[in-house]
Amino acid sequence: MRSKFMASSLLQRFDALTPSTKGMWLGLCAMALFGLTLPMTRLAIGSNAAPQLSPWFVTFGRAVVAAILSIALLTITRSPWPDRKQWRALIIAALGNAIGYPLLLAFALRSVTASHAAVITALLPLVTAVAAAWTLRQRVGVGFWLCACTGTALVVVYSLLRSSSSGSGFQLDMADLLLVAAVLAASVGYVQGALVTPALGAERVICWVTVISLPVTLPGALLTWPATSVTGTAWIGFAYVGLFSMWVAFFAWYRALALGGSVRVSQVQLLQPFFAMAFSVPLLGEKLDPLTLGFGAAVVFTVYLGKRLSSRP
Repeated sequence: MRSKFMASSLLQRFDALTPSTKGMWLGLCAMALFGLTLPMTRLAIGSNAAPQLSPWFVTFGRAVVAAILSIALLTITRSPWPDRKQWRALIIAALGNAIGYPLLLAFALRSVTASHAAVITALLPLVTAVAAAWTLRQRVGVGFWLCACTGTALVVVYSLLRSSSSGSGFQLDMADLLLVAAVLAASVGYVQGALVTPALGAERVICWVTVISLPVTLPGALLTWPATSVTGTAWIGFAYVGLFSMWVAFFAWYRALALGGSVRVSQVQLLQPFFAMAFSVPLLGEKLDPLTLGFGAAVVFTVYLGKRLSSRP
């Protein structure tokens, strides 16, 4: 009874807020949901020393879960099918966001911590801006490209220092290369999805991306279904990335952008790496060291500066 009263009180307070403030709070919630993706993926797949679910199954299975929910929503809302010109962009978006990014991320997380991955993937907003400028042939200033190069250099230096401290020598680890490839795949997918968003709507784009992936993801999930038993926490991690990371968080994020304005609310995206690091401590027992925190903050600052410079005419 008391919990219902508290929930009702919170909803009333939320309704009383201005649309801009609602957008900021909803955006913060969305980034927290996205921030949980890295530690939850690590829970689902385990480590090289103690593997759980296959990265292939987690990738295909999470997309299937989201596709089932998407089919229900598209049916209820009687959403029209995309036209012929939109299919190409949706297919590329599906390859990047529904398959490429989660698969590469899952394989990388078998070898590195979620906090480590958060530093590398913090470049995603900046790389997406680069992909957008390249695809749409937009002209951006020298300052933006300097930020992009600086952010990339920070990630490379961090990877080299981490590799050296672990005794692997002063070289780029395969896991870091996979993370960089994951960021590239996601950025291309986001840009292609953005091309059809004005016509379809952001929420429907996410739905169609998961639905058109079904010819690949459904057989893939069935073929890679775990042959041995795994822990309950692994299934919890899988359920989270399928329900929240692949579906619910996107709806919260796009609603936040609509309420609070994309320019203002998009800055909240810079907090996502820190949410990932913070959640990794209680969920995975990871310890945050000064090197990870320092490089994470530096990368996020270059992303912030780059986004500011790219938005200027």
